[in-house]
Amino acid sequence: MIQDMVKIAVKALDSKKGVDIKVIKIDKLTTLADYFVICTGTSSTHVKALADECEYALTSAGYQPHHTEGFGSNSWILLDFKDLIVHVYDKQAREFYDLERYWKDGTEIDANEFLEDK
Repeated sequence: MIQDMVKIAVKALDSKKGVDIKVIKIDKLTTLADYFVICTGTSSTHVKALADECEYALTSAGYQPHHTEGFGSNSWILLDFKDLIVHVYDKQAREFYDLERYWKDGTEIDANEFLEDK
């Protein structure tokens, strides 16, 4: 189930040309979530379009967001689906928050694995 959610999120972000999509498995480190998906948009409009597409794809598949944040910020948006948290940033916000460094003890999984049809 969670693998399906991650796949849907990655495919949605990729379909809207999300930049540098990362998947980090954090289930052994925290109870916060099992996975983070992190993506960069090239502008505030692109960040919103990426988040909207990801939320639409996940809700269309029957997954409801637990919480969302940042839709008014123009630089970052967080979509919390409990076991999966999607972070969409512009380039500056992604560098500032640097989640990949903060969660470096997690297991990074190649996002391309979720783009392949198996």
